[in-house]
Amino acid sequence: MPKIRHLSVAPTRAQSMAPGEEVDAHRHDEHQIVYAGSGVLAVTTEAGTCFAPGTRAIWVPAGCVHAHRAYGHLALHLLGLEPDTNPLGLDSPTVLTVSPLLRELILAYTAGPHDESPERARLRAVLLDQLRASPQQLVQLPTPSDPRLAAVCDLLRRRPDDPRTLAELGSATGGGERTLSRLFRRELGMTFPQWRTQLRLYHALRMLADDMPVTAVAHRCGWASTSAFIDVFRRAFGYTPGVHNRRP
Repeated sequence: MPKIRHLSVAPTRAQSMAPGEEVDAHRHDEHQIVYAGSGVLAVTTEAGTCFAPGTRAIWVPAGCVHAHRAYGHLALHLLGLEPDTNPLGLDSPTVLTVSPLLRELILAYTAGPHDESPERARLRAVLLDQLRASPQQLVQLPTPSDPRLAAVCDLLRRRPDDPRTLAELGSATGGGERTLSRLFRRELGMTFPQWRTQLRLYHALRMLADDMPVTAVAHRCGWASTSAFIDVFRRAFGYTPGVHNRRP
C-alpha cells in the first residue's frame, strides 16, 4: 500500500495540471476547498468520487484522505482553512455550487499575494460569507461495499451506455432487482436511475474535457438523444455541454 502523505497545512495556491495528471492520496490537518477554473476535477476518497466542472467546488474536510485527478487542462485552485473555520459545518467531502461572485473571490484569493494585509483579510471574510450561502450538490459517485452492488456498478462504469434495466443487470451479476434497489438506497443514498445519471454525467464531463463532440458524448454515455443529454447536463451544471470548454 503506498504511503499516504500528511500535510499539516493545506496549501492555498493556484496551479496547472495536465490532462490525466494525478495528485496521490494525502491528507492535511486543515480543511480545503478545491476548485477547477478550467477542465474537470475528480477528488476520490474512500467514500467515492466527487467531480466538479467550473460551476462547482469540492469541500475536503481536515484529516480526509483524498487524491486528485485532472481531466482536460486543469486550472486548479486550492484554498486551505483552519480546522476551526468550517462555514458550512461539513464533516465529509461535499460538492458546492460556485456562483460567479464566489468564483472570482476564489481566483483572487488563491492568486495572492499571500500576505496578512487588511485587504486580504477583507477578501477572505467575503469569501467565507459566500461559502456559507453555497448550496450543496449531488455530484458524486459513492463507492459500494456490497459485492452484488459493486458488480452492477462495475459493469456500468466500464460501459455507461449499457441500456439494461436493473433487473437485467442483476440477472447478469447474480443479484435480485429488489435487493439491488434496496442496496442502492441504503449504501449509496440514491436510486438506481439517480446513480446511473451521476455516472453518465461523470463520464460526459471527462469526454467533454477531451474535446469530444457533444453528439458523440451523448451516444457513448447512453442518452437516447443529444437533446436529452443537453437537458440533463444543463439542469445538473447550469450551462450546456456545448459551452463546457469555452468557459472563462
